[in-house]
Amino acid sequence: MEAFDSIIVWIADFLGEHLYEGMFLAAFIETIIPPIPTLAVFPTAGFIASQQGIPLIGIIPMIILGASGATLGSSIIYLIALKLGRAVLLRYLKYFKITDKKLERVEIWFEKHGDKAVFLGRLLPVMREMISIPAGLLKMKFVKFVFYTFAGSLVYTAATILAGYYFAEAIGLATNTSP
Repeated sequence: MEAFDSIIVWIADFLGEHLYEGMFLAAFIETIIPPIPTLAVFPTAGFIASQQGIPLIGIIPMIILGASGATLGSSIIYLIALKLGRAVLLRYLKYFKITDKKLERVEIWFEKHGDKAVFLGRLLPVMREMISIPAGLLKMKFVKFVFYTFAGSLVYTAATILAGYYFAEAIGLATNTSP
C-alpha cells in the first residue's frame, strides 16, 4: 500500500508541473501497463487545473489528450492481440491473473454487444484495459475500434477530470464561505 501511495504522490507532483503531458502519459500507460489508476489521476488533474486557475475551456485539451493517450495505448494492445493470437497471448496474460475463463467471458460479452462493447468497455474500470484484447482477437475493423475507443475514452476522461475540477471548485466555495 505504501508503494501505491508513493506512486500517487509522484503522479500528483508530475501533474502539477506537466498537467497536459501528464494526461496523455497517464492514459497511455494505463492501457498498456494496468493498473495505473486513471480513476485517481484524472480527477487529481481536474483538481489541480482548478487550483491553478485554469478556466473550464482549458480543460478541453486535457480531455482530448487523455482520450488520445488511451486510444494510442489501446491500439497497441489491439494490434498485439491481433498479431499474436489467443494461445500466445494467454501465456503472457497469466502474469496479470487473466485466465482463459476470464478472457472467454470478455469475448462472449464482446460478441454479444458488438461494436458498442468497445465504447462501453472504455467506460468501465478493469474492462477499460481489457476490451482491446477481444477486439484484436476477434478482428474488429481497426478504424471502428479506434473510433469507439476514442469516443468512450473521451466520455470517461471528461467525466473524471470534470469531477475533480468541480470538487476543487466546491471546496473553494466552502472554504471561502465558512466563518
